[in-house]
Amino acid sequence: MGAAAPGRAHPRETWAAPDNVATMRLGELWLARHGETAWSRAGRHTGRTDVPLTAEGERQAVALGERLRGVEFALVLTSPLERARRTAELAGFDAAMQLDEDLMEVDYGEYEGRTSAEIRRMRPDWDLWRDGCPGGETIAQAAARAERVLARARASDGPVLLIGHGHLTRTFASRALTLAPDHGRHLALDPASLSIVGSEHAAPALRLWNDASHLLASRR
Repeated sequence: MGAAAPGRAHPRETWAAPDNVATMRLGELWLARHGETAWSRAGRHTGRTDVPLTAEGERQAVALGERLRGVEFALVLTSPLERARRTAELAGFDAAMQLDEDLMEVDYGEYEGRTSAEIRRMRPDWDLWRDGCPGGETIAQAAARAERVLARARASDGPVLLIGHGHLTRTFASRALTLAPDHGRHLALDPASLSIVGSEHAAPALRLWNDASHLLASRR
Protein backbone atom coordinates (compact mmCIF):
# COMPACT_ATOMS: atom_id res chain seq x y z
CA MET A 1 0.00 0.00 0.00
CA GLY A 2 1.46 3.32 -1.01
CA ALA A 3 2.15 5.87 1.69
CA ALA A 4 0.98 9.44 1.46
CA ALA A 5 3.98 11.76 1.37
CA PRO A 6 3.93 14.68 3.84
CA GLY A 7 3.51 18.12 2.35
CA ARG A 8 2.53 16.87 -1.08
CA ALA A 9 -0.99 16.77 -2.46
CA HIS A 10 -1.89 13.68 -4.46
CA PRO A 11 -3.06 14.16 -8.05
CA ARG A 12 -6.83 14.44 -8.06
CA GLU A 13 -8.45 11.21 -9.13
CA THR A 14 -11.06 11.32 -11.86
CA TRP A 15 -14.23 9.55 -10.77
CA ALA A 16 -16.98 9.23 -13.36
CA ALA A 17 -20.49 7.94 -12.76
CA PRO A 18 -20.85 4.41 -14.13
CA ASP A 19 -22.38 4.08 -17.59
CA ASN A 20 -25.09 1.74 -16.30
CA VAL A 21 -26.67 3.99 -13.65
CA ALA A 22 -30.11 3.56 -15.21
CA THR A 23 -29.91 -0.24 -14.87
CA MET A 24 -28.03 -0.54 -11.58
CA ARG A 25 -29.55 -2.58 -8.77
CA LEU A 26 -30.47 0.12 -6.29
CA GLY A 27 -31.59 -1.71 -3.18
CA GLU A 28 -31.42 0.36 -0.02
CA LEU A 29 -28.07 0.61 1.73
CA TRP A 30 -28.50 1.22 5.46
CA LEU A 31 -25.31 2.64 6.96
CA ALA A 32 -24.59 2.65 10.68
CA ARG A 33 -21.49 3.98 12.38
CA HIS A 34 -20.24 2.19 15.49
CA GLY A 35 -21.00 3.58 18.94
CA GLU A 36 -18.80 5.91 20.94
CA THR A 37 -15.26 4.99 21.96
CA ALA A 38 -12.88 6.91 24.21
CA TRP A 39 -10.91 7.89 21.12
CA SER A 40 -13.91 9.06 19.10
CA ARG A 41 -15.05 11.13 22.08
CA ALA A 42 -11.61 12.77 22.20
CA GLY A 43 -11.48 13.37 18.44
CA ARG A 44 -8.52 11.04 17.93
CA HIS A 45 -8.14 9.42 14.51
CA THR A 46 -8.94 5.76 15.09
CA GLY A 47 -8.01 3.57 12.17
CA ARG A 48 -6.75 0.08 12.91
CA THR A 49 -6.29 0.48 16.68
CA ASP A 50 -8.85 -1.90 18.17
CA VAL A 51 -10.40 0.25 20.88
CA PRO A 52 -13.61 -0.92 22.62
CA LEU A 53 -16.89 0.89 23.00
CA THR A 54 -17.44 3.01 26.07
CA ALA A 55 -20.43 2.32 28.30
CA GLU A 56 -22.18 5.13 26.42
CA GLY A 57 -21.20 3.52 23.13
CA GLU A 58 -22.79 0.25 24.24
CA ARG A 59 -25.98 2.10 25.18
CA GLN A 60 -25.97 3.73 21.76
CA ALA A 61 -25.59 0.34 20.05
CA VAL A 62 -28.60 -1.04 21.90
CA ALA A 63 -30.64 2.05 20.90
CA LEU A 64 -29.55 1.55 17.29
CA GLY A 65 -30.83 -2.00 17.48
CA GLU A 66 -34.20 -0.78 18.71
CA ARG A 67 -34.35 1.60 15.76
CA LEU A 68 -33.66 -1.24 13.33
CA ARG A 69 -36.03 -3.73 14.95
CA GLY A 70 -38.37 -5.26 12.40
CA VAL A 71 -36.30 -4.39 9.32
CA GLU A 72 -35.45 -7.51 7.34
CA PHE A 73 -32.03 -7.23 5.76
CA ALA A 74 -30.85 -9.43 2.93
CA LEU A 75 -27.26 -8.96 4.09
CA VAL A 76 -25.55 -7.54 7.18
CA LEU A 77 -21.88 -6.65 6.84
CA THR A 78 -19.64 -5.26 9.55
CA SER A 79 -16.04 -4.27 9.99
CA PRO A 80 -14.11 -6.89 12.01
CA LEU A 81 -12.75 -4.22 14.38
CA GLU A 82 -14.17 -4.60 17.89
CA ARG A 83 -16.01 -1.28 18.05
CA ALA A 84 -18.03 -2.10 14.92
CA ARG A 85 -18.43 -5.79 15.66
CA ARG A 86 -19.63 -5.09 19.21
CA THR A 87 -22.07 -2.48 17.91
CA ALA A 88 -23.52 -5.11 15.57
CA GLU A 89 -23.80 -7.63 18.39
CA LEU A 90 -25.52 -5.24 20.80
CA ALA A 91 -27.86 -4.12 18.03
CA GLY A 92 -29.01 -7.72 17.68
CA PHE A 93 -27.19 -8.80 14.53
CA ASP A 94 -24.63 -11.17 16.05
CA ALA A 95 -26.14 -14.18 14.25
CA ALA A 96 -26.69 -12.45 10.91
CA MET A 97 -23.56 -10.34 10.54
CA GLN A 98 -20.71 -11.19 8.20
CA LEU A 99 -17.28 -9.66 8.77
CA ASP A 100 -15.75 -7.80 5.84
CA GLU A 101 -12.21 -6.44 6.13
CA ASP A 102 -12.93 -3.96 3.36
CA LEU A 103 -15.20 -2.12 5.83
CA MET A 104 -12.29 -1.36 8.17
CA GLU A 105 -11.63 2.31 8.82
CA VAL A 106 -9.19 4.35 6.76
CA ASP A 107 -5.60 3.52 7.70
CA TYR A 108 -4.27 6.73 9.26
CA GLY A 109 -0.66 5.53 9.34
CA GLU A 110 1.54 7.97 11.27
CA TYR A 111 -1.51 10.02 12.23
CA GLU A 112 -3.16 7.17 14.13
CA GLY A 113 -4.33 8.33 17.55
CA ARG A 114 -3.74 12.01 16.81
CA THR A 115 -6.39 14.71 16.70
CA SER A 116 -6.80 17.00 13.69
CA ALA A 117 -5.45 19.89 15.77
CA GLU A 118 -2.29 17.93 16.60
CA ILE A 119 -1.76 16.98 12.96
CA ARG A 120 -2.23 20.55 11.76
CA ARG A 121 0.38 21.80 14.19
CA MET A 122 2.80 19.71 12.15
CA ARG A 123 1.12 20.25 8.76
CA PRO A 124 -1.06 23.37 8.82
CA ASP A 125 -2.54 22.72 5.37
CA TRP A 126 -3.25 19.02 5.90
CA ASP A 127 -6.50 17.71 4.45
CA LEU A 128 -7.30 14.02 4.85
CA TRP A 129 -9.55 13.97 1.79
CA ARG A 130 -6.82 15.45 -0.41
CA ASP A 131 -3.57 14.28 1.18
CA GLY A 132 -4.25 10.96 2.88
CA CYS A 133 -1.92 9.89 5.67
CA PRO A 134 1.83 9.13 5.60
CA GLY A 135 2.37 5.45 6.16
CA GLY A 136 -1.35 4.84 5.70
CA GLU A 137 -3.97 5.21 3.00
CA THR A 138 -5.15 7.85 0.61
CA ILE A 139 -8.89 8.32 0.25
CA ALA A 140 -8.61 6.87 -3.26
CA GLN A 141 -7.17 3.67 -1.78
CA ALA A 142 -9.95 3.53 0.82
CA ALA A 143 -12.47 4.10 -1.97
CA ALA A 144 -11.19 1.03 -3.80
CA ARG A 145 -12.14 -1.03 -0.74
CA ALA A 146 -15.50 0.72 -0.56
CA GLU A 147 -16.14 -0.17 -4.20
CA ARG A 148 -15.68 -3.87 -3.41
CA VAL A 149 -18.18 -3.63 -0.56
CA LEU A 150 -20.58 -1.74 -2.80
CA ALA A 151 -20.42 -4.44 -5.47
CA ARG A 152 -21.15 -7.09 -2.85
CA ALA A 153 -24.06 -5.07 -1.45
CA ARG A 154 -25.55 -4.31 -4.87
CA ALA A 155 -25.60 -8.05 -5.65
CA SER A 156 -27.97 -8.71 -2.72
CA ASP A 157 -31.69 -9.04 -3.22
CA GLY A 158 -33.02 -6.61 -0.62
CA PRO A 159 -31.87 -3.95 1.82
CA VAL A 160 -28.31 -4.25 3.14
CA LEU A 161 -27.02 -3.07 6.51
CA LEU A 162 -23.39 -1.98 6.81
CA ILE A 163 -21.95 -1.31 10.27
CA GLY A 164 -18.63 0.45 10.09
CA HIS A 165 -16.64 3.60 10.70
CA GLY A 166 -16.72 7.33 10.07
CA HIS A 167 -14.41 8.16 7.17
CA LEU A 168 -14.80 4.84 5.37
CA THR A 169 -18.60 5.06 5.53
CA ARG A 170 -18.51 8.64 4.22
CA THR A 171 -16.30 7.46 1.36
CA PHE A 172 -18.61 4.51 0.71
CA ALA A 173 -21.70 6.74 0.61
CA SER A 174 -20.03 9.06 -1.88
CA ARG A 175 -19.30 6.19 -4.23
CA ALA A 176 -22.77 4.68 -3.73
CA LEU A 177 -24.12 8.05 -4.90
CA THR A 178 -21.71 7.90 -7.89
CA LEU A 179 -19.81 10.91 -6.53
CA ALA A 180 -16.05 11.30 -6.15
CA PRO A 181 -14.82 9.87 -2.83
CA ASP A 182 -13.74 13.24 -1.51
CA HIS A 183 -17.37 14.36 -1.44
CA GLY A 184 -17.33 12.53 1.88
CA ARG A 185 -15.86 15.70 3.41
CA HIS A 186 -19.41 17.12 3.24
CA LEU A 187 -21.04 14.13 4.97
CA ALA A 188 -20.50 14.50 8.72
CA LEU A 189 -21.24 11.27 10.57
CA ASP A 190 -21.75 10.81 14.31
CA PRO A 191 -21.33 7.64 16.41
CA ALA A 192 -24.25 5.19 16.23
CA SER A 193 -26.03 7.31 13.62
CA LEU A 194 -28.13 5.82 10.85
CA SER A 195 -28.10 6.78 7.17
CA ILE A 196 -29.80 5.36 4.08
CA VAL A 197 -28.73 5.50 0.46
CA GLY A 198 -31.71 4.62 -1.69
CA SER A 199 -32.89 5.91 -5.02
CA GLU A 200 -35.17 8.37 -6.74
CA HIS A 201 -36.19 8.16 -10.40
CA ALA A 202 -33.72 5.30 -10.97
CA ALA A 203 -30.76 7.27 -9.62
CA PRO A 204 -28.96 6.78 -6.29
CA ALA A 205 -30.18 9.27 -3.69
CA LEU A 206 -29.77 10.04 -0.01
CA ARG A 207 -32.94 9.11 1.85
CA LEU A 208 -31.56 9.70 5.35
CA TRP A 209 -28.26 10.96 6.70
CA ASN A 210 -26.60 11.03 10.15
CA ASP A 211 -29.88 10.50 11.97
CA ALA A 212 -29.44 9.97 15.71
CA SER A 213 -33.04 10.47 16.86
CA HIS A 214 -33.02 6.94 18.32
CA LEU A 215 -30.28 8.00 20.74
CA LEU A 216 -32.42 10.86 22.03
CA ALA A 217 -35.49 8.61 22.29
CA SER A 218 -33.56 6.08 24.38
CA ARG A 219 -32.87 8.73 27.01
CA ARG A 220 -36.53 9.50 27.64
